[in-house]
Formats: sequence, structure tokens, C-alpha cells
Amino acid sequence: MNDRTPHQPQPAPRSASGLTPRPVPQPLALLLTPEGRALLHEVRDTDPARELAVATRLRREHPAELVSAALGQARLRQRAAAKFGAEDAGRMFFTPNGVEQSTRASVAAYRAGRLKELGVTSVADLCCGIGGDAIALARAGVRVLAVDRDPLTAATARANAEALGLAALIEVREADVTEVDTSGYDAVFVDPARRGGRGRVFDPEAYSPPLSWAITAARGAPRAALKIAPGIPHETVPGDAEAEWISDGGDVKEAVLWFGTGLPAAPSRPGPEADSDSEPDPGPGAVRATLLPGPRTLLSRGLPDPAVRPPGRYLYEPDGAVIRAHLVAEVAERLDGGLIDPTIAYVTADEHRPTPYATAYEITDRLPFNVKKLKALLRERQVGTLTVKKRGSAVEPEELRRKALPKPHGSASVTVFLTRVAGAPTMLLGHPVR
Repeated sequence: MNDRTPHQPQPAPRSASGLTPRPVPQPLALLLTPEGRALLHEVRDTDPARELAVATRLRREHPAELVSAALGQARLRQRAAAKFGAEDAGRMFFTPNGVEQSTRASVAAYRAGRLKELGVTSVADLCCGIGGDAIALARAGVRVLAVDRDPLTAATARANAEALGLAALIEVREADVTEVDTSGYDAVFVDPARRGGRGRVFDPEAYSPPLSWAITAARGAPRAALKIAPGIPHETVPGDAEAEWISDGGDVKEAVLWFGTGLPAAPSRPGPEADSDSEPDPGPGAVRATLLPGPRTLLSRGLPDPAVRPPGRYLYEPDGAVIRAHLVAEVAERLDGGLIDPTIAYVTADEHRPTPYATAYEITDRLPFNVKKLKALLRERQVGTLTVKKRGSAVEPEELRRKALPKPHGSASVTVFLTRVAGAPTMLLGHPVR
């Protein structure tokens, strides 16, 4: 046993509002001491498989509580690198929920840029979490009031603002967001908690705070953005809001309800690029899908559902944000294509037309669903790599892969789509168009 104690935390600095923040909760307070920071640097690249051995060694020189906190934080930083990048993640502080629920840096930067373009110079960031969105806003030159009611979360957001040199632009306040006066800010950003004690929450009124409260707060501000789950039903979107679905690298990340917009989204920076001069400016009632990186934005034109037609030479898989935003018709029109089934979001066409809003595949075979026939075809064509995609099929891709290609037959690769064509279970075989 050793009786060594870490350096005591320094007195809490006064915030921009003149209020003294509450004491930093343990174990974050330990990590903010000189000894804690030095230990964090020492363990930053620790392999999780060696944590026990490393912890045993370090506890000979440091308190056990500090060693556990440092190793836990190192593990969180490693996980957070995918969202924040290795450089920022290596300087920031995280909580387990913060890593899981925080906005990806690229998405936060896009949204901050759009607010900046709308003339916003100050934002009240309500339910700020560990500060991911506040960081992006501050880097865009926007002054931020970041509010969270959880003491550890608020302290973590404050530590992150200081670690990244943004404390002059970010005031962190530990408070109930429903009691915060936002009248002095150009815009409000609300990111309600969508997880409860039993996991993910799907009812918007079960968010914390409820979506209805967030909408009321948004309507009381000159401009506002509300981050919501991408699965929100379209019928629940208020008529005075613009709805935007955002994907990053093909993965749908979130939806945003915008209030107080009405200006073109990108007059001064690259993107979001629109492909038609006839598309409306964003504003109340507008619907858009934005794809990152880019950004590229597709705006709704209120088109009817595309016609259904037999599969052509090419199959297009729309980006997830396009599908969530119900903009498949806009993509189909650009491709001069149709749907293979009225209930399936696959577009088919006879010609290849490159588009950022969908991935194109050249179709070589169309078969009724039959595992034995597929297995024989893969053997005949010396297939070694099988990619399985599905839409409108109950078959699990991994199960089909295991049955149809138990071992590689060669170097060829094939993509098979498990879907429906005119209501019938169908397999479409092909490969991505390069």
C-alpha cells in the first residue's frame, strides 16, 4: 500500500457570467491536476489487453483511484478518436455516455457553419453534453452558452473548452435547461437526451426535455436547430420547421429541425451543392438530405412516388439520408429511373448516371430467391467475396453468406441484393460501378 495522494485540484475559476462553477466532480478533478495530466499522457496508448499489468505497475507510484481514472479516460479517448479525430480526442475529456451520444465532429462543424451563414453570432446550446457542438460553434467564431444539468457532464464540457483553447468563447453552466433565459442569444440549439434507464427512447415526448418543450423554446428564438433521432415520423415535424437528415460517409447520423431559416444555405463556403436551380430555398416546410463529406444537399420538390418498372441494367441504392428524408423520387427523376417495387427504396435505370445521392451497381443476374441456385452460380463463377444487401427481405445477410459461400471458390467478387420485384422475393446479382 502507498499513502501518496495526487495534487489537489486548483480553485474553480470564475465563469464568463461571473458565477463560480461548482467543484469539479471526482474522478475528473483528479485528472485535471498536474499529476493526473502527466499520468494521462503516460497511459494514452495503453493496449486494453495490458491494462491490468499497467495498472499494477502504476499503483506502486500513484493512488489507485487516479490510476483507474487515467486508464478509463485513455480507453474513452481511444474510442472517441473515430468521432473527434485523434488529435482532439487525445486532449479532450469524456464520459461513457458522452462518447456514445455526442455529435460527430464533422456533423457538428457542418451545422455550426450553417448557423454562422445565417448570421448567428451567439448560441444557447441546451443539453450540451460534453461540449462537442459547443466546440464546433466556437471554432466557427460563435459565442456559446453551453448548459447541462448533470454536474459531471457540465464539468467535462468546461474542461474540454479549456483543453482546446476555446474557454473565451464557451461559457458552461450547470443548470436545468428549462430554467435558462436564452433571450440574449441569436439562436438556440437543443439536443435532448434520447436515452433512458432502459436504453434508447423512441417517443419524442419521452426525450429529456420533451420535444414539445424544445419546439416551444425554438419558436421563442430568432433562429433554432433541434437535433432529433433520424427515425422521427415525418408527420410529427412541425409545419413551421425545415427538416434535414444528415449522413456522414453513407451512415445516417441525425435529423435536425430548423426554425427561422429562409436564406440560401451556402452562399460563401463550398457546398452544400444543389443540383437544380428550380429547387426551393430552405425555410418552413422544406425537407432536405445532406451528405457529408461535401456537403451535398438534396432538397425536396414534392414529387410523386416514382413509377414501378422491371429491373434495368443498373440498380441504385440511395443514401440513407435520402431515404429517411423521403427524397427517393427526386433521385429517381435525376436518373430517369423507377422503383423495382412500390415499397422498396431501390431505383433501377437502363443507363448509368453518376450521382452523389445513390450508389450505382451494374446488375448481371436476376433470380427468384433460391439458396441452392445462388450457391451453384457462385461456384461456377469462382466467387471468393460475397457482399449481401437486403431491403424488403427477412433473410439475414450473414446467414445467406454462410450458406451460399461456405468457402471461397476464387478471386471474383459479387454483390447480391435480397429484395422484392413486383412483390416476389428476388435476388439481383451485380457489382458496384467504379
